[in-house]
Amino acid sequence: MAFSMMQLFLLGALGPRLVGELGISPTVLGLTTTIGFGAAAVLSPVGGRVVDRWGPRRCLVALFSGSAAALVLIGAAPGASVLLLAVALGGLPQALANPATNKAILAVVPPERRGPVTGLKQSGVQLGAFAAGLPLAALAAVAGWRGAVWVAAGAAAVAALWAARILPVDRPAASAGVRVPLVPRGMIAWLMVFSLLLGCGIASVNTYVALYGVQRLALGPTAAGALVAVLGVAGIAGRVGWSKVAGRPRHAVWLPGALAAGAVGAALLLMVAAHARPLAWVAAVAMGVFAVAGNAVSMVLVMQRAAPGRAGQDSALVSAGFFAGFAVGPPLFGLLAEAGHYGAGWLLVAGEFAVACAVALLWAVRDHRAES
Repeated sequence: MAFSMMQLFLLGALGPRLVGELGISPTVLGLTTTIGFGAAAVLSPVGGRVVDRWGPRRCLVALFSGSAAALVLIGAAPGASVLLLAVALGGLPQALANPATNKAILAVVPPERRGPVTGLKQSGVQLGAFAAGLPLAALAAVAGWRGAVWVAAGAAAVAALWAARILPVDRPAASAGVRVPLVPRGMIAWLMVFSLLLGCGIASVNTYVALYGVQRLALGPTAAGALVAVLGVAGIAGRVGWSKVAGRPRHAVWLPGALAAGAVGAALLLMVAAHARPLAWVAAVAMGVFAVAGNAVSMVLVMQRAAPGRAGQDSALVSAGFFAGFAVGPPLFGLLAEAGHYGAGWLLVAGEFAVACAVALLWAVRDHRAES
């Protein structure tokens, strides 16, 4: 999970250096996120079926290999065109990550432990954010941003070799039965909309918080990258903790709305940080604890309620909604950032989280009434 989004976290953490050295605009920086997650959103509905056919081991090898290739291209990019090609390639590991790991959890983890294990698994994404925002950003100050990206590419290649040699061989695929439809239904449809809105806000923060730190909060590039690292550490704690709570089904249905409400406050704190800089660090913690944890809780809900034989496909559909949000959010924020309107940008993020909160609470109320 850490490597599935490493290329995008690195682009966010190293954004100030990329803007300076490659001469790309903040809008183009946001476009990298759009293309990467747009590719992941398109590939995700197919990802569940691919995992069902190939098995987790093969798909994890493909994930690591795709991540390594995308990072090599980023490190060699002479300008925006190769950079955009690299992040499009990075959509492959993103599309495979949740279906493969969720399928593995359902296969080997007892039901009573799936909530905490899912939270720990989902926190791997934030481990990637931490690695990009602190050690790799610090390495970039010494070895240059290309050197930091190539180190990450080497680590992904080693992980691919490890997966091929160590993980158990995949079982032969079961014979295909009735094809499951790609159209979302019931809870999955609600979670897709919630994830779309949540992804819009989180992606904007991931992509622009470091640039905001440099341009508006007078932080150096390394300190600004540390904001991403702080968000990542808080996201690990939030995903593990809230997923454990979500392991109790009666609590799980209400958690997405509550976490989205907390995320609204985190976005508003980022706006106020322009006048009180220490609040940026508080906002980064709150963003990790509330907003980032929302996606992990969604995955717990999917595994609790997925129809037999649909866990991989349903995971992929919810992931597609989340990735679509990551594709849509940063370009909208980027237009405001390029005009210097960061305050309006954080208000936009707060609005996205607020609508996500409303969607989640409406579904929870409907679900509660249906169960009564």
